Amino acid sequence: MDAIERPTFASEASRRIYEYVERHGTVERHKVLDIVSLPAEEFRTRLEELKSDGYLEEDGGTLRIALEFGAVEKHELGEFTVTIRPARQADFDGLVDTIRDVTAEETYVVAETIAEQLLYENTVTRHNVVESRRFFVATVDGDVVGWTHLDLQQVDPVREVAQQTVGVRDAYRGNGIGTKLLQRGVEWAEANGYRKVYNSVPVVNDTALEFLTVHGWDTEAIRRDHYTIDGEYVDEVMMAYEL
Repeated sequence: MDAIERPTFASEASRRIYEYVERHGTVERHKVLDIVSLPAEEFRTRLEELKSDGYLEEDGGTLRIALEFGAVEKHELGEFTVTIRPARQADFDGLVDTIRDVTAEETYVVAETIAEQLLYENTVTRHNVVESRRFFVATVDGDVVGWTHLDLQQVDPVREVAQQTVGVRDAYRGNGIGTKLLQRGVEWAEANGYRKVYNSVPVVNDTALEFLTVHGWDTEAIRRDHYTIDGEYVDEVMMAYEL
């Protein structure tokens, strides 16, 4: 989904709330309630819908436009209704638990490192002059069940290349959630000017290597004995997708 896509609204009231916040950049919640002239209960309901759909964010009673408004996708996949959207700070615990669930079943060193970075920094988003990261999550009934992550270098020689990870909890695999997450990350990278996405996977992770190959990724390089896993040296396979 294109990052500049405009949101669609379930009601005229939701549109009024959103557009008032959009015009003012940031605004205190109680001021929005005064301006839009809605009953308090309806205002709370519409505001929660806008936040759940990723259109608005709230921090300490202050409302602002979400970083990537309108970027919410819902899919009927197997027996699940899956929502794929940009991750928010409220997803922190579920995101870390999901990454750890995946890395407990598979050898995925980069993902393990990302989980540790999240815990160290205690924040989902990061952006500075050197590097930034973006997460998208897949949720079922509000619970995080999968993720895709893009690590984005900001220095000129590598700023057009992104590193991606993707994973889905074991109980939800086989329904196409991983495919949707992988596509979401790739589409975001392409829409934002990146020319290549790569994924680093230990050679022993046959599931991940097959998954990426099926979706058109190519083996670009192999770094011999790059990892030490359970006392053994293991090669790293660098998979790449050209945009």
